[in-house]
Amino acid sequence: MADPTPEPTPGTPSEQGTGPSEPLRAVAVVLAGGTGSRVGLRVPKQLLKVAGKPLLEHTLEVFENAPDIDEVIVMMAPGWTGDAEKIIRNAGFRKVTRVLEGGTTRNDTTHRALEAVGPDEAKVLFHDAVRPLLDQRIITDCVRALDTFAAVDVAITSADTIIVVDEGIITDIPSRDRLRRGQTPQAFRLSTIRRAYELAAKDPHFTATDDCSVVLRYLPDVPITVVEGSERNMKVTYPIDVFLADQLFRLGSHTPPSPVSTDRASEVLAGKTLVVFGGSYGIGAEIGEAARRFGATVFCFSRSATGTHVEDPEQVRAALAQAYEKSGRIDYVAVTAGVLHTAALADCPDELITESLQVNLLGPVYVARAAHRYLAESGGHLLLFTSSSYTRGRAGYSLYSSAKAAVVNLTQALSDEWAADGIQVNCINPERTQTPMRSRAFGEEPPETLLPAREVGLASLDVLLSDQTGNVVDVRLEPAPSPVTAPPEDEDPALDISAALEHVEEEAAGNGTGRGLDPGLDEGEVDSRRRG
Repeated sequence: MADPTPEPTPGTPSEQGTGPSEPLRAVAVVLAGGTGSRVGLRVPKQLLKVAGKPLLEHTLEVFENAPDIDEVIVMMAPGWTGDAEKIIRNAGFRKVTRVLEGGTTRNDTTHRALEAVGPDEAKVLFHDAVRPLLDQRIITDCVRALDTFAAVDVAITSADTIIVVDEGIITDIPSRDRLRRGQTPQAFRLSTIRRAYELAAKDPHFTATDDCSVVLRYLPDVPITVVEGSERNMKVTYPIDVFLADQLFRLGSHTPPSPVSTDRASEVLAGKTLVVFGGSYGIGAEIGEAARRFGATVFCFSRSATGTHVEDPEQVRAALAQAYEKSGRIDYVAVTAGVLHTAALADCPDELITESLQVNLLGPVYVARAAHRYLAESGGHLLLFTSSSYTRGRAGYSLYSSAKAAVVNLTQALSDEWAADGIQVNCINPERTQTPMRSRAFGEEPPETLLPAREVGLASLDVLLSDQTGNVVDVRLEPAPSPVTAPPEDEDPALDISAALEHVEEEAAGNGTGRGLDPGLDEGEVDSRRRG
């Protein structure tokens, strides 16, 4: 049965809505009604923690940061709305307007969601809460497609051959050319999906596992367009999916927030206190100098300038107490201190092993523990630093790589552990940076292949002034084109494999620069980035 209401003609902008000057409201409905039975959990799987946060929080964060989304409604499993509300409250999500109990079936849940959206025409996106790796491009494509179409699905091509089986016997093998694997979100004009469900309600045999099938069945004259999905937009359904999602989050990262304007930075930092451990030069010095220019009180501690060793918990406590006594508050703490020894582990002396682990891992741990009381008082922000080698250990500096991987885990754990205290915890992952520590380890390198320390310092300050927490934030050098050359005949095939793995890791992290992997933090530590 066709909808008697005229639908948009494909390729022609819709006449519905309030006109181009008043775009339709875009509402994301996050479907979080699963029970977790297939994952073997006693709690709904959307509350399972992956990379330090519940799956639901990861998913809501995507829509919270989506410029195309105006409002978010959460349909939660019955009996668990309080848990969802706590997650939303601790994360500070502003776009979530309601948390409602879902129905006993998918159909009931959708009906309740449509009632919650309200009577006015809108763009509505239904998304599974357990697809936390949705990217902004898909959201944007769905919202824009609704300017032309009344129904939108998200799908990807199938890499596997699909077979049709009846009682254990193959009855058909369809061509993969026409097959797609459906994902979410599924997006609709509110009037269209509402009408489809009204017609479906009159069918005593109606059942549905997704919303596009309802439109396809009951409004066959309404074309459903398809937006290209993503392999990363996976659904966490089985135990193996939990592991895969965790690894994808580990490999993935965030781009820096938009640069804060000079006026805004001065407004936020006025009267605030920043403490930098490792602030004598390099990235740490640049963070401190930028914050000082914008009106913050800055204390920089380092081995070379103040004799402060981050691996000594007593010296860390004394430094923070000194800063607090002089300024009366501590709002931001950054730990840029680090050492990089390039040596095979089997040949590494005991003292270098001890120093590497103490400075690169125990240092951030000691600073975090000592800073907690001050940051809890101010609702402050802890900023740590990692290396892109955290995704896979590199030969020649295994201690550095493993310590930086641990710092990422520390960031994710503390962001969750300290959420109730109002403390943000993030980690900067800079590409190779022009710092004294890097020069000592690798010698002179072409300057155009390295990030200026100031670039990383300013991006770090932007993160400190943002609302995000629990993220690994990439700071990348713009890729330069490189000529394609044939590999030498005697090239080691293992190097090709290593390079391929590095490329996959960089692509997963949203980098794709194809450049080297070591960043370049400094015992202090990052010329031309301006604030608009």
